[in-house]
Amino acid sequence: MTDETFTPHGCHLIAGSWVDAEARFSSDPAHGPAHDFSVGTPDLVDRACVAAEEAFWTYGYSTRAERADFLEAIAEEIEKRGAKITEIGCSETGLPAARLEGERGRTTGQLRLFASHIRDGAYLDFRHDVALPERAPLPRPDLKMVQRPIGPVAVFGASNFPLAFSTAGGDTAAALAAGCPVVVKGHSAHPGTGEIVAEAIKGAIERTGVPAGVFSLIQGGKRDVGQALVQHPLIRAVGFTGSLAGGRALFDLCAARPEPIPFFGELGSVNPMFVLSHAAKARGREIGTGWAGSITMGAGQFCTNPGIAVIAAGEAGDTFVSAATEALKDVGAQVMLTDGIAQAYREGKSRFDGRNAVEPLLATESDGRSASPNLYQTDAATYMQDHALGEEVFGPLGLVIRVSDEAEMEELARNFEGQLTATMHLDDGDASQARKLLPILERKAGRVLVNGFPTGVEVADTMVHGGPYPASTNFGATSVGTLSIRRFLRPVCFQNLPDALLPSDFQSI
Repeated sequence: MTDETFTPHGCHLIAGSWVDAEARFSSDPAHGPAHDFSVGTPDLVDRACVAAEEAFWTYGYSTRAERADFLEAIAEEIEKRGAKITEIGCSETGLPAARLEGERGRTTGQLRLFASHIRDGAYLDFRHDVALPERAPLPRPDLKMVQRPIGPVAVFGASNFPLAFSTAGGDTAAALAAGCPVVVKGHSAHPGTGEIVAEAIKGAIERTGVPAGVFSLIQGGKRDVGQALVQHPLIRAVGFTGSLAGGRALFDLCAARPEPIPFFGELGSVNPMFVLSHAAKARGREIGTGWAGSITMGAGQFCTNPGIAVIAAGEAGDTFVSAATEALKDVGAQVMLTDGIAQAYREGKSRFDGRNAVEPLLATESDGRSASPNLYQTDAATYMQDHALGEEVFGPLGLVIRVSDEAEMEELARNFEGQLTATMHLDDGDASQARKLLPILERKAGRVLVNGFPTGVEVADTMVHGGPYPASTNFGATSVGTLSIRRFLRPVCFQNLPDALLPSDFQSI
């Protein structure tokens, strides 16, 4: 035992109190001791949602400065527990310490960025049409419009980001910045990490004096817990990062409510990468090696993993393929986040094995909680006729699609479903082809890259992490960057309201 060791108590955090329950589940760490945690129930969901609604009547009408102070306090409380967070996070997920430390920096960084953003106030899109009482034939009233928080938000923790997309991650930070209390359904892959981050949020609540019901964490539980959360009548929106199947099920539940609510789900993507002809000839080997590094980063467990590379048949394409294959051979087995994810990776790989017109370039076997890289190759016609080849495989697996010419590359691009990202590798001589391809990719993806790899999502004002379905369930939104706050706001127009009655945001704009 060291000062950095954290031993979870295994309780839920409900409106400032740690709450136990009779049923327990055990964590399944990659290494180190397992711990027992209380199992969530629909009753706990109801308690958390009722507390969140009560907190909203204060927190939703707090000043931007008060909310910014709260976000910054959360960041500071997380940093106080930094070593313990890394220790329990590494144990539960198998991720290296450097990855957890970087993700912790991203988590605290986005909290501080959101605090700065809401202090500025521009995100409120304040508009004012002054009264025109003398206008003919009809006078115009005084009209003021501003974005207002929607109410309690449900957030589902993600398996692959125990910090940046979980308890105090992007969805939680965005909702709190908007003025919305949050109820988090913790991910059972890293319950101890979720608990210590919830402890940090509790510390920030106590420091700043915001209502205790502004945040709750419910651990574990079966499908009835998630269903109870998204269908609770006091929840006004849901943030989710996870699988297409799980996300679609929750999306359908939100739509089936007597009062439907928005479901902001980021569901996955194959993130196609197009290597244009001049770039392939000049830098095919370099791009192939870089691609191999990208699809194996973090055992390929990123939603922006570029799982498909599109390149023309011929010598330049062969060089790219050879370089990628050789680079992947040097990558050993990596520990995956959960046994379930490892099993899903093996099942995803099986879709490619023994398939007509799909050539294995590097075929490996994986067992247990580990994953080794795999690489396959096919042609455009085969891909466009076989939908299964376009389904995301969460892990270090790549598919090369060979096209015959520029026209077939464009046809293939049109065939892709919605994506989080799409990438073009190009040189000056590829400008004409890129101009034809860009409008297609713009309609397919939320982020279009040139001469890079999409793994790694910058938290910034301009970032878009979303895209047309099935990449996400709301293509007009982003789950990363300051624009993500707008998901949990709605415009309200105030007509002829005296200044003394206007929300506090008007007083400081």
